[in-house]
Amino acid sequence: MGDNKKLNGVYLAGALLLIILVSGCTTENKITGDHVKIVENIEIKGSDTLLQLVSNMAEAYIENKPDAKISVTGGGSGTGIAALINGEIDIADASRKIKEEELEQAKGRGINPWEFIIARDMLSVIVSKNNPVSELTLGQISKIYKGEITNWNEVGGNNQKITLYGRQSTSGTYSYFMKKVVEGDYSPHMMNLEGNQAIVDAVKQDKEGIGYVGLGYIADENGNPVGGIKIVEIAKDKNSQYVSPLDESKHSLYPISRPLLQYLAEKPIKNSGVYNFLKFELNAEGQEIVKKAGFVPITSEDRNHNKELWNKI
Repeated sequence: MGDNKKLNGVYLAGALLLIILVSGCTTENKITGDHVKIVENIEIKGSDTLLQLVSNMAEAYIENKPDAKISVTGGGSGTGIAALINGEIDIADASRKIKEEELEQAKGRGINPWEFIIARDMLSVIVSKNNPVSELTLGQISKIYKGEITNWNEVGGNNQKITLYGRQSTSGTYSYFMKKVVEGDYSPHMMNLEGNQAIVDAVKQDKEGIGYVGLGYIADENGNPVGGIKIVEIAKDKNSQYVSPLDESKHSLYPISRPLLQYLAEKPIKNSGVYNFLKFELNAEGQEIVKKAGFVPITSEDRNHNKELWNKI
């Protein structure tokens, strides 16, 4: 190659490939002729609930920044947070808050995670489209998933055994649903599936099945329910109003609302790749993508939470 030098498979004439770590993300300054290109490399991993949404965000972001490289993978909230603590990624997607033991692990490595809310989810309960049950209270759902209610006729349905579908234990949705709805241990008979779509597909094929999934997996981008399932209306108790997660006018009354989060290992440096991508997610264009993905844009309280951190950057 004459005077050319090879570094990591890239040949440069009279120059080196400079790799700078900025706020956890890798920025490559590539010298090409008389120009310098900034290539942002951002690694994101975690919640399967957030996987499609954040992938859509990354795709839209790259349209205006073609030199950016963003990798988005799932595996569950716990997997993403562990990868963040281990220094393997730049952003951890999470559908539940970081646990105390995870915070302790992070602090042991000199990491103080930064938490941003990028969307809201109305965690949804689904049954087969032919199941006559259309309403459940949180108490009934809890008993179903604990295994205390095992037949649909106990909640107004047919004389059929209930089949339970849930997420794997590394999932933030698994942890959130267990803590906020089940309020106890899951039935040992629950089948643990690896993603939201897997649960939707299972319930479609099982007339006795029940499952819980993120809002973005039960409706298309126009807000219409996907075929083959029934979305259960849920009430806090028998004296409360039953509400569908698809009813935007009653989102404040829906009893299983949760924030969808992203964690950073440290304060992002202004105008770094991570900073710019996070800013995009939280602006009007990013929040419109949230709506198209079937989730709910951040609330005024969420914006205040983010602003408090943003003002420290």
